[in-house]
Amino acid sequence: MIPPARPTARRTQAERSDATTAQLITAAQRLFGRDGYATTSIVAVAADAGVTKGAAYHHFEGKAALFHAVFVREQEEIAAELERAAAEEPDAWSALRRGCRRFLEHCLDPGFRRIVLLDAPAVLGWETVREIEYAHTLRVLTGGMRAAAAAGHIGEGDLDVRCQMMFGALCEAGMLLARSPDPASALTSVTAEAERLLSALAGRPLDRSPGPLP
Repeated sequence: MIPPARPTARRTQAERSDATTAQLITAAQRLFGRDGYATTSIVAVAADAGVTKGAAYHHFEGKAALFHAVFVREQEEIAAELERAAAEEPDAWSALRRGCRRFLEHCLDPGFRRIVLLDAPAVLGWETVREIEYAHTLRVLTGGMRAAAAAGHIGEGDLDVRCQMMFGALCEAGMLLARSPDPASALTSVTAEAERLLSALAGRPLDRSPGPLP
């Protein structure tokens, strides 16, 4: 007699649990991005996700834990977006420049601004925020900087220090955009200054190709 396929049943249960977790994160990402952390309840997130309040608390111990998961997803998404943008460029230096510009462009997204730039430092604390960012956006920036250096586009110096400085500048530039009454208009000047800093850190003359941002 063939025994019941219990391992398959357990996998199915795990798949259901993963699906519920993903639904909650997606709903929370939408509501946190639209309404902010303070005014979004975990009950509202559960309702938006189509699950019970009990199910939400089963997967996340509270709203802060759910926000943490949302912040990680935001970082995963922006890191993947930066990598895609860089991959479209013809060389490592252009890829590095495009990645920096794309990060600033992404700061115009209202949900990203609310979650990553405005709410995350207060909810998670700077240490946690930086730890997660270092595993995603800084990882991409560091990879781009190293590739540009290996291709001879960057002069001699401490790449790790340069990456930290550029990353800090991009984060601060993002905060400027987040607090600006007209982020789209501020993007041009913020991007120009980021270009200057990147060129200075790389030991290169300022290069404005491939032209202004669209």
